[in-house]
Amino acid sequence: MPTYRDEVVILRTHKLGEADRIVTMLSRRHGKLRGVAKGVRRTSSRFGARLEPFMVADVQLYKGRSLDIIQQAESLGSYGAEIATDYDRYTSASAMVEAADRLNEAETTPQQYLLLVGGLRALSRGEHDSRAVLDSYLLRAMALSGWAPSLDACARCGRTGPHAGFVAPLGGSVCDACAPAGSARIAPETGDRLRALIAGEWDVVDAGSPHAAASASGLIAAYAQWHLERGIRSLGHIGAGR
Repeated sequence: MPTYRDEVVILRTHKLGEADRIVTMLSRRHGKLRGVAKGVRRTSSRFGARLEPFMVADVQLYKGRSLDIIQQAESLGSYGAEIATDYDRYTSASAMVEAADRLNEAETTPQQYLLLVGGLRALSRGEHDSRAVLDSYLLRAMALSGWAPSLDACARCGRTGPHAGFVAPLGGSVCDACAPAGSARIAPETGDRLRALIAGEWDVVDAGSPHAAASASGLIAAYAQWHLERGIRSLGHIGAGR
């Protein structure tokens, strides 16, 4: 059918012509979408605010030749305003939507959509430390794409762990025999935090030390960017406002 509806998270936008905007969205049922919102940059537009990054909306689109046309948008989650008022929330949310945008089309599933919505909701409400929400999102998004890091066994030989080495290109933790020279070393508390982040054990995450949090964040950033095969630019701005 030429017209269809879906629930979407707005990932990014850019200007088109004098009054239009191209909107990139992660949808619940149709994967990643790009559509044109006509006239939304005019002051008289009623639905332009619903098509800003971090917003969740129910949209109706008309199937176009190259880009679909966004005909209607009804708000499902107005997270943008709360996120934009806090620098840490904003930079973490920016990294999350950038990572979602980098995932290949074949990897965008309903579970990816729901994971991103949940992460943005948690950020907007300030439920946990912003970087922890981002770290948990990145680990879970990688796992949904088939790239879950090995945390309890050697990623190379399968030897039962936990192990003190961590090598992103090899797939996570590695034993001493398999670890290349110069491999990152992780303390037991950092390993516990990584497991808690991917499992959603927030009582463990919230009680962790700043040192373990910083160590885990560095490993997760390296792991995600390796498997996405490109950098996540927004990660470079996290913590810069402090």
